[in-house]
Amino acid sequence: MAKKPTAPADLDTLSKAKAKVELKRLSLEIERHNNAYYQDDAPKISDADYDALRRRVEAIEAKFPDLVSADSPTQTVGAAPARGFAKVQHAVPMLSLGNAFSDDEVEEFLARVRRFLKLDADEIPAIVAEPKIDGLSLSLRYEHGELVRAATRGDGFVGEDVTANVRTIKDIPNELAVAKPPAACELRGEVYMLKSDFLALNEKQEAAGEAPFANPRNSAAGSLRQKDVAVTASRPLKFFAYAWGEMSDYPMDQPTQSKMLDWLKRAGFTVNPRITPCKNVDEALAFYRKIGEERAQLAYDIDGVVYKVDRLDYQERLGFAGRAPRWAIAHKFAAEQATTVLNGIEIQVGRTGALTPVARLAPVTVGGVVVQNATLHNEDYIKSLDIHIGDTVIVQRAGDVIPQIVSVVIDKRPKHAEAYQFPHKCPVCHSHATREEGEVVWRCSGALICPAQAIERLKHFVSRNAFDIEGLGEKQVQEFYDDGLIMHPVDIFTLQQRDARSRTKIIDREGYGETSVRNLFAAIDARRSIELHRFIYALGIRHIGEGNAKLLARHYGTIAAFRDAMLAAAAGQSAEGNTSEAYQDLNDIGGIGDIVADAVVEFFAEDRNVKAVDELLREIQVRPAEQPKQATPISGKTVVFTGSLTKFTRDEAKAAAERLGAKVAGSVSKKTDYVVAGEDAGSKLTKARDLGVAVLSEDEWLALIEG
Repeated sequence: MAKKPTAPADLDTLSKAKAKVELKRLSLEIERHNNAYYQDDAPKISDADYDALRRRVEAIEAKFPDLVSADSPTQTVGAAPARGFAKVQHAVPMLSLGNAFSDDEVEEFLARVRRFLKLDADEIPAIVAEPKIDGLSLSLRYEHGELVRAATRGDGFVGEDVTANVRTIKDIPNELAVAKPPAACELRGEVYMLKSDFLALNEKQEAAGEAPFANPRNSAAGSLRQKDVAVTASRPLKFFAYAWGEMSDYPMDQPTQSKMLDWLKRAGFTVNPRITPCKNVDEALAFYRKIGEERAQLAYDIDGVVYKVDRLDYQERLGFAGRAPRWAIAHKFAAEQATTVLNGIEIQVGRTGALTPVARLAPVTVGGVVVQNATLHNEDYIKSLDIHIGDTVIVQRAGDVIPQIVSVVIDKRPKHAEAYQFPHKCPVCHSHATREEGEVVWRCSGALICPAQAIERLKHFVSRNAFDIEGLGEKQVQEFYDDGLIMHPVDIFTLQQRDARSRTKIIDREGYGETSVRNLFAAIDARRSIELHRFIYALGIRHIGEGNAKLLARHYGTIAAFRDAMLAAAAGQSAEGNTSEAYQDLNDIGGIGDIVADAVVEFFAEDRNVKAVDELLREIQVRPAEQPKQATPISGKTVVFTGSLTKFTRDEAKAAAERLGAKVAGSVSKKTDYVVAGEDAGSKLTKARDLGVAVLSEDEWLALIEG
């Protein structure tokens, strides 16, 4: 008998207040995983775990639709483009797909399609079933048949320009092989790597003393996003075409998905030969089961099947719901599993002091990869599984990422196996560990003395989305920290001055010469001027990812305004809560909320953190945030939507406001410019009137933004 972890809190008993807190926590967690997957090509959790997080968000939002925000994971796609590549605006957004995990959900998808199109019960729209390639999404823009630009998906709206690298991929034609190509078209597909090529590449990586890639998807993404085109050219990348964005004109009358795939083949692309037309749900599910059985023998990785409505006129009518099309869905595969023995548990300490348990396993092959370590998430997860050292456990690798233990085989438990006791002291610095109310994570309290946190904070400080200092990567930071040269962020900017006075010069270190030392100091000097949002992100404040850093930077504008406001908010803390105006202003920023606000205030309430910030500011210049151009009647205005909207959905209203440069807030304050009130508007409308905030009906709002 296998014991499985307990289910999350039941939605029936979830209050709105607790739902709001959980949604913010989930959004922050999903944002971190998006950045790891899309920007760093280094996912931290399995596809199944990631899907579970999103499904929990969807379930909560379905129960509390007024809690849906514009920055919710259900309303966004991917992550912002990584620094180092030019940005490309997609003519048509590259949105993601909704997921199905059972036959019933596939049947319900097709039933929704039929209901939306108002088709008769016996009128079943034809669909196309495609293997879901586990690679990197790519958009190719052709003008008059010639490739002019290639871009990654990015956040769905803006991607990275990887044109030079893409021209090295043999599967992608520089010219469309058709007589009359469209004047302009964006053709889309997936960059991937064959399993055999992936294994050969990892052998070369290890032979060169470099870290191997985690899986073919990571190796393909990392290979495509190389700054050196020659590196990309040396990697065996392939491409399957399966979709399109902008099309100035279609190459045939009454186009369908199937006909367009045939046209892509004629144009010179490789189209997956396993793509199959299906007349009904039974044929679609039969295809899913058949290719699932053959999955291990395929030359490339897939993680499911995509079903698309074949008729393009139906696709246009169906349109989109949030971040996903109504006319397509991804039917995901179940995770691959294996049985092994738990030999022990070790605790790793992360950058924020989080104590994470890692299982040490007897080696076992799962999905073609040897697994020896698996995540156990946190203390509650271990208790829910009732884990004992020596247990026989079931290990899962969903999405070929980080393995996890999903259950214990109780019947095989040794007689003298001991239950695992989670430590309440940091294994690195032995400081007392704390666990906040409502959290599952224990954290080391020795933030300033714990070596595990110190080195990770420094690595975060110089990371790509923070200061991004060339020549000062994780390896160099570790070496300089071990030798006492860089112990705190400010030490980076005093390094050259201290080196000049030191008897032991950096130039004398192994691997350094006159040119490399000069380049290092030049790279450090180049970062003495930095954007506000990058500086805020670099501080490593809990819950402040790149997205929240940008929200804070956009709101406060300058480092002086941000610092002063945070100190004022910190001064307002008391046992009864924080009622200061500065804290309320911070909490009212759309997308922030009390969880993030409390984390920022707690950072600035620590005098040693403020001292460290001030020391940095004496060495660097923080540039003011760029403010949106005042090009529309609501640019720079703060808008709150309340009540039941009848002329558009809440999501549509928020998206339109943000496109026009407005800030959408969740609560009304004296800084609110407009409250748009629908039917049955409640306390927000009352507060707006009390504060004298302009209240608009839906018609008045439409008149304003159309003007």
